[in-house]
Amino acid sequence: MPSFERESNRIVIAGASSLVGAELKSLLEESRFAGWDLRLVDEEIAAGTLTEAGGEPAVIQPVEEGSFDRARLVFFTGSPEFTKVNLGAVRGATVIDLSGGSIGEKETRLWYPRAEVKLEKDLNYAVLSAPATVAVALLDALSAVGLSRLGLIFFRPVSEAGRRGIEELESQTSQLLSMQSTGQTVFDTQVAFGMLNRYGAASRENLLSVSRRICAEVSPLVAKWGGLASIQVVHAPIFYGYTFAALVETAALTTQAKLVELCQNAGFHIWRNADGPLGNLSVGDSTMHLELPEASPLQAWWSWGAVDNIKLPVVNAVKLAEKLAA
Repeated sequence: MPSFERESNRIVIAGASSLVGAELKSLLEESRFAGWDLRLVDEEIAAGTLTEAGGEPAVIQPVEEGSFDRARLVFFTGSPEFTKVNLGAVRGATVIDLSGGSIGEKETRLWYPRAEVKLEKDLNYAVLSAPATVAVALLDALSAVGLSRLGLIFFRPVSEAGRRGIEELESQTSQLLSMQSTGQTVFDTQVAFGMLNRYGAASRENLLSVSRRICAEVSPLVAKWGGLASIQVVHAPIFYGYTFAALVETAALTTQAKLVELCQNAGFHIWRNADGPLGNLSVGDSTMHLELPEASPLQAWWSWGAVDNIKLPVVNAVKLAEKLAA
């Protein structure tokens, strides 16, 4: 790698118009990267969008030849398809992927804060999504009590489909309350006031694909724990924040206190009754929240949790960038 790229202070956010891209830009400007040369690029449809960078007006540019030149770090924050199309154009920079589009590529390593990965600046890194981070943290924590089964049901918010997903839920809610027919451009079905196991056939959003991505993020990391979580993803008519139900079965008897200790050590904030009900509106930071586990027959425990679907991976991506730039 040429020396000027190792010493460069240029960062490119590819997918800058996305919710993840906007959150990342804001966090980078408050981090040790404040003052770095920040370039914003995206798909043609988003090019020309007026935003700001470093307190100055900025326009999101289309990806062109030379868009990634002299970059030290390139973040992919758009769709997986956008990442796959443009990943090969990055030369010399370290890629940090939040889209999942680089998973499975030879030069890509999965990363989360507790990952035992030797960081190399010539590789690409895929930061785990919020659900995958939850799954890996639980597998890591509960292996100490002889985990025999972990089942997870994640309830997906429409913000995972971007601003258009948020706008569709908002408009559908308003239209239904006004006794009007609903628009279904994004999800090809009514997503307001209902829980769903799949979207319409014409929708680009696919819950099965979401579940497969989570499994693809988790599977390579679980060999040392000897098991894999069973994961299902369903639609919830909410704007932000994943909620999830977790079923834990252990090979040996354990206690609530032990489970709480292990989960706290793995990075979970334990939510107690005095804190009030736990839901997607309870989260707004990068912390994974988990209610006190409740015992059920046959050495099984149930718990309920919530996590911010945007802030958790973005905060982790910036942590990774700081390690790489050290």
